[in-house]
Amino acid sequence: MQQTDILIIGAGAAGLMAAMHLAKAGKKVTVLEARDRTGGRIHTVVDDVFIDGAELGAEFIHGKLPVTLHLLKEAGIGATNAAGDMWRYNDGSFKKAEQFIPDYELLIQKLNALTEDITLDNFLDTHLTEARYAETRDMLRSFASGYDTADAARFSTFAMRRELQSEDEEHQYRVTGGYSVMIAYLEQQIIKAGGVIHLSTIVKQIQWQPGKVIAVDDAGLQYSAQQVVIALPLGVLQAGKHERAALSFVPQIPEREQAILEMGMGAVIKVLLQFNDIFWERQALEKGADASVKNMIYLFSGQAIPTWWTQTPDAIPMLTGWIGGPPAMALKDATDDEVLQLALLSLSEIYSMPVSTLNEKLTGHKIMNWTADDFTRGSYSYATIATGKSRRLLAEPFNNTIYFAGEALYDGAEMGTVEAALASGKAVAGLILSSVKSIVLSPES
Repeated sequence: MQQTDILIIGAGAAGLMAAMHLAKAGKKVTVLEARDRTGGRIHTVVDDVFIDGAELGAEFIHGKLPVTLHLLKEAGIGATNAAGDMWRYNDGSFKKAEQFIPDYELLIQKLNALTEDITLDNFLDTHLTEARYAETRDMLRSFASGYDTADAARFSTFAMRRELQSEDEEHQYRVTGGYSVMIAYLEQQIIKAGGVIHLSTIVKQIQWQPGKVIAVDDAGLQYSAQQVVIALPLGVLQAGKHERAALSFVPQIPEREQAILEMGMGAVIKVLLQFNDIFWERQALEKGADASVKNMIYLFSGQAIPTWWTQTPDAIPMLTGWIGGPPAMALKDATDDEVLQLALLSLSEIYSMPVSTLNEKLTGHKIMNWTADDFTRGSYSYATIATGKSRRLLAEPFNNTIYFAGEALYDGAEMGTVEAALASGKAVAGLILSSVKSIVLSPES
């Protein structure tokens, strides 16, 4: 049995951030990761097709986010501006989207008047019922589905309100070299400080008592520590016991297990298409768009793959398609080829080009169905009405022995982001380092 001070289950951004801070503080840390790589939902690919790099997972820094930017500065990693214009394609024409959501001021008024949280569906069906607000209702549901990858039937209206009032559209960046460069830095710092990272290690069970933890992997190997940080995606924590990555606690921790189930985990499929030229600018101009379409970064439509973005300001002939929320969940079991055909058909409808022509222009593609991925089982978390209470419970150290970390545990406007994961990992490390040494002897029942 391998022994250490602290076990970290999961080598995504949160787990690695916690491990780095703990290892640098002199703790003996072992990270156990199910995948054959670190990074979790961060995965930058550079190959013969995507020579400029392609982000299969997290891609943007949405705003001036302090933890992320400080870490990049510490690591000597740059960030490039990725701001651009939002456009819509509707009824055969392109239009710059000056305001993302119609009736925005009225919407904010109605949102601010709420005194009790309700689901987004409930809000729209009771506070924006008039026929003239049909487009606003549709756009809000699309926003919840596309941006938050959420189900509007469970999504917190308070969370939507905070999100809409915290947007920072002017400041958006990409990590120079891709997010995986940042992950590599965290990994290097952990190893340099004496930490150990085991890959391809699927932890199936956490046996615990106050002050002692044994993690058992799928091969029966055991790892012992005084404390454990569970830094797994919410989708994995919500997995049924027969799923490949499912984790169980012995003895059970039922209040926390129930809290996990009451939180929201989104669904997403990401499509990366590399072409031999930037045809979309030319086609948009031919369909009546003005010259500013060359600064387009986001394009929204009503197609099967509804959201697309470019590599603006870089002139790279790659389009990224994105489908989230219930529509992505409905495609969870689709094959990569089926998703590719949906993507090409969507672009065919938008740009009035035959699918056969698009296929001729296509030089490479990657489909990342995060919802079908065993070690993610979704996109990122979103707030339900119960999330606040659940998050507060999960953020509390349990018997000074079990800690939870991850983007789902972050309480702020950047929920679901790399910033949220990094901030959570850093906070948990701080809790452990400042924790009282005495152990509470009453296990949860």
